[in-house]
Amino acid sequence: MDKGLLLVLSGPSGTGKGTVCEKLCRQHLNLCSSISVTSRSPRQGEKDGVHYYFLPEAQFKKLIEEDSLLEWARVYGNYYGTPLRQVEEKRSQGLDVILEIDTQGAKQIREHMKEAILIFLLPPSLEELWNRIKGRGTEEPEVMKERFSAAYGELKEIWYYDYVVFNNNVDDAVEKIRAIISAEKCRVERNKELLESYPRKGGKLDLSLD
Repeated sequence: MDKGLLLVLSGPSGTGKGTVCEKLCRQHLNLCSSISVTSRSPRQGEKDGVHYYFLPEAQFKKLIEEDSLLEWARVYGNYYGTPLRQVEEKRSQGLDVILEIDTQGAKQIREHMKEAILIFLLPPSLEELWNRIKGRGTEEPEVMKERFSAAYGELKEIWYYDYVVFNNNVDDAVEKIRAIISAEKCRVERNKELLESYPRKGGKLDLSLD
């Protein structure tokens, strides 16, 4: 069985990462998300094992010491991370895994796994991004400005990524990411085993780099 792909989706707050991920997983039956672990307490309506795995800070730090996290970060005093074993178990079953994480986590993953596919999600324009942040109507003006400033700062990280997808429309963004998945599965290096079985005059196809 072929090992599944590992996709990372990043982008500023307000770009619609959660909506795109959810719809993508519903439409792409071989794609699943990974549940992160965090040291913070559950918020109203959040369930352990559904939204996050909620752990005491000491237990989270133990995972860091054991190198059991694919990536992790401390944000506003709380720890967040991606369990390595969970991701690798799903990939070994042939499932593609998509992670919705920030640019800091994406860099950590690329260092651990060179084969990871990094996708940056963007709104059509910065004006539209500001409208989306403002349109939530759940935060104070200063918080909205902080989010927008942070989003603007994240743009400089885009050159670290493999693909950029503009989220003008959720359905279009989902379709573009599905196309990326299809293209990645057609890469020569992902099909070496099959190609090596092809007959060729004088023997099998030689794919060595010598």
